[in-house]
Amino acid sequence: MNGSAAEVGTLGTMALDPSDLPQAAVEFLTERHLATFTTLREDGSPHVVPVGFTWDGHHRLARVICSGSTVHAHNAARGGRAVLCQVDGRRWLSLEGQVSLASDDGAVLEAVRRYALRYRVPGHNPERVVVSVVVDRVLGSIPQQRPS
Repeated sequence: MNGSAAEVGTLGTMALDPSDLPQAAVEFLTERHLATFTTLREDGSPHVVPVGFTWDGHHRLARVICSGSTVHAHNAARGGRAVLCQVDGRRWLSLEGQVSLASDDGAVLEAVRRYALRYRVPGHNPERVVVSVVVDRVLGSIPQQRPS
């Protein structure tokens, strides 16, 4: 190091506690990025699509809004596990956990509200549902500032 005020380091690739993510990881999850969303088809093969999602660290909950007719919504309705993976250059986080589907108005309105804060207000969609992942495993590589 050259002694400058701060140099970027990395936490390295590691498992992180989803209940106590480092500040750099939390900030990364609020930036405007898309992620890949992997759910499992009935035959066990992965279905991967790009999505916008929101992170609720207090509840360890990642939410994806979509139409109820999508493959990932159908896969989520069966339960099981799913993974969201957000990548930006060398920074990445994978959020893994139990997946479920909700279509009640309260759940959809809350998911839309959070989505609008992170991305933009989504267009009207009478078929909108919420796919939720209760995150129990986080893997990633996130840069952090090192003191000089």
